[in-house]
Amino acid sequence: MSGDVFQRVAAVNVGLASFGQAVRDQGADAVDVDWRPPAGGDADAVALLEALWGRHGERVEAANAAAVARLEKARPRAVTVARAGDVVPGLADGVLLHSGPPIGWERACDPQRRALVAACLLEGWAADRDGAARLLASGEVALRSGNEHGHVGPMTGVCSPSMGVWVVEDEASGARAFSTLNEGPGRTFWLGVGDDEAVDRQRFLRDRAGPVLAALLERTGPIDVLGLAAQGLQMGDDLHMRSQAAGHLLIRDLAAAFAAEGGEDVAAFLAGNHHFFLNLTMAGAKCCSIAAADDAAGSTIVHLMARNGVEVGIQVAGLPGRWFTAPAAPVQDALLREGFTEADAARDIGDSAVIECIGLGGMAIAAAPAVATFFGGTAADAAARTRLMGEICAASSKRFTIPGLDFAPGPVGIDARLVVELGVTPQISTGVLHGSSGAGQIGAGVAHQPAEPFRGALEALVVELDAAP
Repeated sequence: MSGDVFQRVAAVNVGLASFGQAVRDQGADAVDVDWRPPAGGDADAVALLEALWGRHGERVEAANAAAVARLEKARPRAVTVARAGDVVPGLADGVLLHSGPPIGWERACDPQRRALVAACLLEGWAADRDGAARLLASGEVALRSGNEHGHVGPMTGVCSPSMGVWVVEDEASGARAFSTLNEGPGRTFWLGVGDDEAVDRQRFLRDRAGPVLAALLERTGPIDVLGLAAQGLQMGDDLHMRSQAAGHLLIRDLAAAFAAEGGEDVAAFLAGNHHFFLNLTMAGAKCCSIAAADDAAGSTIVHLMARNGVEVGIQVAGLPGRWFTAPAAPVQDALLREGFTEADAARDIGDSAVIECIGLGGMAIAAAPAVATFFGGTAADAAARTRLMGEICAASSKRFTIPGLDFAPGPVGIDARLVVELGVTPQISTGVLHGSSGAGQIGAGVAHQPAEPFRGALEALVVELDAAP
């Protein structure tokens, strides 16, 4: 044998890291591949993946491509602000909407209970908080998941019939969605505070801000919600935890109408509320979510995620309307205000994760390096997190590009198959509420969702596809 053979050894290690290290310890080169068995080697999960990548793979791929195309094609526009009871289907007198999957009063978390009680006072259904609590406990005031009525609300997500809501429509698909007007920081319903100050804030939004905004939209015409969001993404927003830039763009577009119509108090409120655009983004995302699930049989694309502080629920486009739930996660990577600890924090809550379902928020966190400070990271960490989210998505967005990644398209279309296969779950950039005192928001951070609902959705989808002709 020639002496030139095997003078240099290099290895690619697909296995335990110690295997590669053993080669390096002997003076040779070894490159470790970050590989692990699909679904952690769980045989039942692997069987699900084999069904959805294998025998049903072609149908799933076609359905996923169609669902993502419809999601991306949707062009939601805010057409007006209206009284919720006049436009939201099923929101009648004696009904309240809440965030997350369906839940009864007896299981609702403390922040959501406080907001629900305050909503009863706003509507005049009870004279005091004890009376409101009795109405809710007895079922005389019914609770409904807002998502089942086309409504999405941040954090507690409470909506009552007299509140003003954004009406957002996608003309091409016919999808229509709603969201309350964002109340801003401080003592407010959405942050789980239900005192008199919070009720007064809602009265201002209902009686003053809503009618003014409706008049402004009548003058300006519809607002291209995701067009403004795409611009905000280029200006440091992730459109979930941070949406100041998009909010400023909205005020710019409304400035001439404000000058003509008046409403200095409403303009001042918008200018001082750095979360105001959040609810508008949510309603736009809900429109896309509705469009994605239209005729999407077989799709594993997650088009809806929502949390109520007790449970997280997801829906996949191939099984619209079917909830798959698990206990809500804590907000793991959080920065809390001074004086508060993890023991004070409520669990993850709100409908706002619909934003991640269209490629914003935690999926595009690289666009908003300032958000990285909430989990003690850097701009590079934020970029790494967006790249990680790309591994569980079926496509790259044609709508949203990320400056921090050299203007690469952001990830879009969370694929439940990839979540289960890789063991990587969606990250949600979100606020943290106090779990029991009514203190409102005590911090912000990133919540990593549990894997169980994604696996549950795959199990149900395989049953559905196996039974199909």
